[in-house]
Amino acid sequence: MVKTVRFVLILLFSLGKAALAEDNQPAIIELNKVLQHKEIYSRIKEKRITALKKLLSGSLPPLERYNISKSLAEEYQKYQLTAAIAYADSCLRIAQTLKRDDLITASLLQQSNLYSSTGKFLESQNILENIKRNTLSKTLLVRYYESKILFLEHYTTNNYNKAYIDRIGQYRDSLLSVLNPSSVKFKLNTVQKYISDKKLEEAQDQIRKLLGEAKRNYADYAMATYVLATIYHTKGKMDSANHYYAISAITDIKNAIKDHASLQNLAIIFYYNGDIDRASAYTRSAIDDAIFCDVKFRTLRMSELYTIINTAYLEKEAKQKNQLQLYLVLISILSAILTAAIIYVYLQMKKVSRIKEELHATGLQLADLNRQLSQTNLHLSEVNAQLSESNQVKEVYIAQFFDLCSTYINKLEDYRKTLNKVATERRMETLLKMLRSNTLVENEIEELYQVFDNIFLNLYPQFIREFNNLLLPDEQVAPKPGELLNTELRIFALVRLGITDSVKIAAFLRYSLSTIYNYRTKARNRARVPREDFEKRVMTIGSLSESVDSAHKSTTFSTETNNNKPL
Repeated sequence: MVKTVRFVLILLFSLGKAALAEDNQPAIIELNKVLQHKEIYSRIKEKRITALKKLLSGSLPPLERYNISKSLAEEYQKYQLTAAIAYADSCLRIAQTLKRDDLITASLLQQSNLYSSTGKFLESQNILENIKRNTLSKTLLVRYYESKILFLEHYTTNNYNKAYIDRIGQYRDSLLSVLNPSSVKFKLNTVQKYISDKKLEEAQDQIRKLLGEAKRNYADYAMATYVLATIYHTKGKMDSANHYYAISAITDIKNAIKDHASLQNLAIIFYYNGDIDRASAYTRSAIDDAIFCDVKFRTLRMSELYTIINTAYLEKEAKQKNQLQLYLVLISILSAILTAAIIYVYLQMKKVSRIKEELHATGLQLADLNRQLSQTNLHLSEVNAQLSESNQVKEVYIAQFFDLCSTYINKLEDYRKTLNKVATERRMETLLKMLRSNTLVENEIEELYQVFDNIFLNLYPQFIREFNNLLLPDEQVAPKPGELLNTELRIFALVRLGITDSVKIAAFLRYSLSTIYNYRTKARNRARVPREDFEKRVMTIGSLSESVDSAHKSTTFSTETNNNKPL
């Protein structure tokens, strides 16, 4: 039963994973979003076209009417070819009326480009053959070579012919000879020449430089990214090819260009990668655009591709339907198994419930014993903590005591040597003055207090704050600037260390017994806790575990300071 459940869960997990799979490439994600809103970009295009048509509706001079009609033909060129041809015809009529050979040739070249896009190859070829190349200006010569290349590219899309491919290369060489080397057209055609010559690395380097110069969302940028994607596609780097095909398609869609190849190539890649859903969606979108634009050569190719992809898509749907039926059967089996399991668990729970009732009484007895044991353990822990703290304090102060003893022996030896030197030199007045002076004693006492303050505060860094917490708010104690502890704080620091005898405290601090008694009495009177509990609370201040290490570290520093201090 366990193996069956595991098998079903694995199948369901696989189904859920496949259903939730998404492209992780940002460009593909953005392309999917742009495709959902491509009608918005078409409406923007239509607004521009409507504005141009309004300009054309008035009474205009022929040349101005020609320029507006030319702009409309260019707007429609990769959007709706039927309308573009109509405005190109209008341009030709106006140019003939004006008897301008340059405008007539420009209009004919525009017509040739549009005819080849719609599959009217004979009409396009006739126009190009009747144009006298040697009479063209440099600008028109550029357009002539571009039209020749475009015608051959469109023709060979569905009718591959090596001779025509070679002619494309020849016309591209002619085009490069008349283009400005700094122009985008020159750079794009140079890259395409590299590709046709199998110089992919040089082509890749050049197109990357061009991408750095081209403006995003412009037709040149779409063309450059398409060419770079083609290079990666040829080199077998499919992730990079997908990325740049997607960028090219995004740019085309945002410019409402319906005659584009990037989306078509992406569909092919996804189809061969097994992503039939994505391939089908991209193919349908590309066909819709090609039909709307009336691009015959691309519509034919996409229709053939769509037939293949749609067949695969239908097969996949049928397979998924069969899988879904299998999953439903497995889920039904799993449901029956789960129902049986629930009944079994219910019976076991009733049995366990009876056992729990029997154990409950025993549990209550154990709980009482545990509480007693916990109280005993808590008491032992407190005693152990006190013993541990006392031992640690002793360790720190014993170490400090030996360091101080060693320091004072060294100082006494130095002092003896100084007195001996003065006596040997018979400077009796200096000797008597040194013997009568108590400055040394006072300095040593002050230094002793500083060492004590330093060690104590390293052991109990929060002592002053916690001591003040035991006093009323208006009775707080604070050392003066430059002090670590004052007299009152030192008294209760000794109390915290377990020295509660006032006689010993007075001897250590060199005060009278009454003075020590008065300090302790005043502190109890200022306490916010009961007077009889005040000193007990003082003895519980601080946690030594956080400060013993720092006290050990300070020992070395204090000893070095004392050793270096002159008598």
